Amino acid sequence: MASLEERRNAEWARIRGRLRADFGDGVFRSWLRPLTLTAVDDASVTMSVPTRFVRDRVNTLYGDRLRELWRAEDDAITGIDIDVSPETAGRKPSLIAAPPPEPSEADDSAEALTDDSWSDGVASPLDPRLSFDTFVVGKPNEFAFAACKRAAETEKPAFNPLFLYGGVGLGKTHLMHATALEMRRKFPEKRILFLTAEKFLYQFIRALRARETVAFKELFRSVDVLMVDDVQFLCGRDATQEEFFHTFNALVDQGAQVIISADKSPNDLDGLEERVKSRLGWGLVAEMNPTNYELRLSILQAKAEAINFDVSQKVLEFVAQRITSNVRELEGALTRLAAHAQLVGREITVESANDALHDLLRANERRVTIEDIQKTVAEHFNIKLADMSSPRRARAVARPRQVAMYLSKHLTSRSLPEIGRKFGGRDHTTVMHAIRKIDELTADDQTLAEDVRLLRRGLES
Repeated sequence: MASLEERRNAEWARIRGRLRADFGDGVFRSWLRPLTLTAVDDASVTMSVPTRFVRDRVNTLYGDRLRELWRAEDDAITGIDIDVSPETAGRKPSLIAAPPPEPSEADDSAEALTDDSWSDGVASPLDPRLSFDTFVVGKPNEFAFAACKRAAETEKPAFNPLFLYGGVGLGKTHLMHATALEMRRKFPEKRILFLTAEKFLYQFIRALRARETVAFKELFRSVDVLMVDDVQFLCGRDATQEEFFHTFNALVDQGAQVIISADKSPNDLDGLEERVKSRLGWGLVAEMNPTNYELRLSILQAKAEAINFDVSQKVLEFVAQRITSNVRELEGALTRLAAHAQLVGREITVESANDALHDLLRANERRVTIEDIQKTVAEHFNIKLADMSSPRRARAVARPRQVAMYLSKHLTSRSLPEIGRKFGGRDHTTVMHAIRKIDELTADDQTLAEDVRLLRRGLES
């Protein structure tokens, strides 16, 4: 008769297989494979992961499914815990050597062909939907697309680094994913590390706190391809910039490919050291320009086909003409129309599209910038525009600055870190505090509430 330990390990092997089938290879390798079964008894199981970050991610996104699968195996289990144990990194995924689940015969993707266990918990998961095949090419993005295709199909770097830049929602992240996916398919032996700049920052801080900087350097400098998305997140982070600079130099010197994306060109990134700007501009800098009408229409046609939405050409032309901000809003508008047609049960016309998208259409007619908000708020409270980014903390300056941050969050699509950088390089937690503070104050202070209403109405009009 099998022991409890053997039975739990057999259950865990089956659960791992189901998790892989449920969430896909990319998610499984990055977040679920690090789970190690460390303790069992009749009524509970304990698993561990190497870092608190991985534990929090697993609990938030996959914890419910994990607990559901364990209880499906044995309804006597009442306790399921995930601990942090750095010693478990690299250990076998069970208490005894249980065989890993076999990959599906149909899974011939680059994900299945590549062993990325070396980057578990560090790399960002790749989205297989964001391939070159699903990227719509037009004049505003054709150069960046061609550069990424060349980088993905060439064994040695054709240009180093490749730097993509453009505004929010223009397809930078799509091209980054597509490039990594194509490289994995064409060169499965290459060690390709794709991650966001935010994750690079997190890994660096974690390494400093754990005194594991040597391991950090070895990991990041042993890759064949390093891809960092949204590098503007490193602006103002001096220590992290220093490490990124040295990592960048080491990789380029040894012939590894470096591909980077940002919202601005290297020279326009405020808060980035001059030597870093200079290094980033050494290779090929490719801009992704705002979409034109032809590209927007092509994107809508491709999206409608992908979601099997039968909609007239006139409606697509109407949306392409009216929503000009970015691809995300454009695709979101079409998704809303498809849902509207399904729920209401009527064909979408130009008139019904106008009604269904009234808020998006109004927002696109008047695009508010953070600079507009800062100027308007400074004039309203009679302070200098420079005070918006100054270190002054006097209430007469700090409160209007918080109001401007609050309005920037509600009236623009900028992220908290991006807003913080526009206000003198402040941290995103400062912006969060400002938003909460104005929310609290406007609930009790009618004068401030009226100020915010007037400012918002003026900016939106």
